[in-house]
Amino acid sequence: MGIFITIGSNILNLFQVIDKSFGFDTAVEEAQRAINAAHVEVESVENGVGIVKLMGRYSGFIAMFATLASRDVDCCLIPESHFYLEGQGGLFEFIEQRVKENGHMVIVLAEGAGQEYLSQSMHPVDEKDASGNRLLLDVGLWLTQKIKDHFTREMAINLKYIDPTYMIRAIPSNASDNIYCTLLAQSAVHGAMAGYTGFTVGPVNSRHAYIPISRVTETHNVVKVTDRMWARLLASTNQPSFLQNEEGTESFDKKTLDVIN
Repeated sequence: MGIFITIGSNILNLFQVIDKSFGFDTAVEEAQRAINAAHVEVESVENGVGIVKLMGRYSGFIAMFATLASRDVDCCLIPESHFYLEGQGGLFEFIEQRVKENGHMVIVLAEGAGQEYLSQSMHPVDEKDASGNRLLLDVGLWLTQKIKDHFTREMAINLKYIDPTYMIRAIPSNASDNIYCTLLAQSAVHGAMAGYTGFTVGPVNSRHAYIPISRVTETHNVVKVTDRMWARLLASTNQPSFLQNEEGTESFDKKTLDVIN
């Protein structure tokens, strides 16, 4: 029987207490295929700009790791790192610069990024889905239209938009996740036979442990923009860090800026 991976908002919370969550490797691998497709598309046209929207309503782990796994991404936008469009150091300026240099560019966008801008320009949605998650406005379509409107005035671009969300959700797990899920299942059975209940299992410091479900779901794990992994992404893409907003004021407090620098 094949193992299929379902990525939910609570799965990434496991990263705070365990070494790795199931399905993550599969999601990143499939996301990279979408990025590769976008890169092929934009390379085949003049001034091509590709946008790939990936899962990540509260955190940008999938977008960040898929960007690092691919060498074709020029900019990665996630909920934890605020960005702005207009002005010096903004996204529009970077797009124009990169397209003039390379003739094309690829943007990876987590679905939760830029929601503060959407709520200003569109009527916010207060409804929730069946899992209790707040329904987000579609940042992919919003950003696509914003870029089209801006560059209609500035320069001619060919914009391609890819949303592989449900393709990623429905993909069979890869070899790494197949093995990992087998180990999780065996550990879960051992825990149940030992009399435990209301728990999940996962590796903590490379040892499989029993963890209360309440501990796993009590908070959302997020990408820390002061950590080395995000610094590695910035070095890989050479994108702006968006440390200043469109008014020229600093987006982070001085302590955070010192850590980033």
